[in-house]
Amino acid sequence: MSDVLRRLSVLDRIRFGLLGLGLLFVATGLLPLKEAWSEMERIAPILLFLAAVIILADLVKEAQLFDVIATRLAVVGRGNHVALFLLCTAFASLVTIFLNLDTTVVLLTPVMLALAARTGIAALPLAMTTLWLANTAALLLPVSNLTNLLAVERLGMSAREFAGRLWLPQLVSIAVTMVFLWLFFWRRGRRGTARYEPPIPGPVADPVLFGIAVSACVLFVAAILLELPIQFAALGGAALMVAAFAWRDRSKLTFALFPWQLLVFVVGLFLVVPTLSRYGLASVMSSLVGTSGGPGGDGAYRVAAVGAVLANLINNLPAYTVVEHAIPPGSRDLLLALLIGTNVGPVITPWASLATLLWFEWCRRRGVRVPMLTFVLTGTVLVVVGVTATVAALLLTA
Repeated sequence: MSDVLRRLSVLDRIRFGLLGLGLLFVATGLLPLKEAWSEMERIAPILLFLAAVIILADLVKEAQLFDVIATRLAVVGRGNHVALFLLCTAFASLVTIFLNLDTTVVLLTPVMLALAARTGIAALPLAMTTLWLANTAALLLPVSNLTNLLAVERLGMSAREFAGRLWLPQLVSIAVTMVFLWLFFWRRGRRGTARYEPPIPGPVADPVLFGIAVSACVLFVAAILLELPIQFAALGGAALMVAAFAWRDRSKLTFALFPWQLLVFVVGLFLVVPTLSRYGLASVMSSLVGTSGGPGGDGAYRVAAVGAVLANLINNLPAYTVVEHAIPPGSRDLLLALLIGTNVGPVITPWASLATLLWFEWCRRRGVRVPMLTFVLTGTVLVVVGVTATVAALLLTA
């Protein structure tokens, strides 16, 4: 047992600690069993989606789809940093929108860092592009972020209705992110070189697996656009990729594919937060949020600001769930403003979102130095301008 504990990372210990605390709350009656069961029923489809989409994305990466795309982007850029910047921001945004923010960080970060090494590009601009857009491009679809899935359930909106309301805020948040990415990391004085060396594309290891990976992604996106249940769309894509690797390369089908760490974290969170809400946290959030201003006044800006600040203090997922309980039923604009705060906002502290935590771990593994003062200050500027501009775009679509 002690050997197992020693092998667990600090993050794993936090996850198990959170789950243990939640189970303790249920066992002691602080969280009634009926309420705990209701929370688990609420998140069951979300857990299925998260597990399936991460397995799908991981196997797609093993089939080299992301590597091929990243290499092709660098080739198309022809050594021009402006062209590469536009292509990389589009790539990171699309992966975030359709395959969720954690997928972007877990799978694109190592691809982008490897691309930097192959082309002589500074690693930090590519890494920051992945991180910032993993957060700020996660507004458009329910699948883009776990907080979106929770909000859609409460709002009773279809994926098409959700996107119809958030397309302008999403464009604004991406545009603001691109402006600050260029100013802080990509401009000539920051990136270090006038041009980069385009890589030479190589053949994929298994063209059959590569073709199946392309098909799985196309089918998954089509299922989302057709508004099929997202958990089944992801499960179908994951099943197709598992079958393909069982046929072509069984060595990649290991237990490590299953994202148990994320599931443990989410289950623990949805036991702990409702308990804290029952014993005063919801009242504190209600006083902070304040709904008298209404969505047409300062209400939406206040909710977004509270969500962003709380996300950077305690992580965006608990921030969303805590503040959500303080928003009255029927306050659609306030709930969408909260999404903006907790989606666009978590870029100031290393623990602000699970995606940010994972990103720092990847940078550490690849030896990429992230100056903490630069990270905090640039993130603060992005949050202040990005959240404000994105909420303004939301109100324009009201």
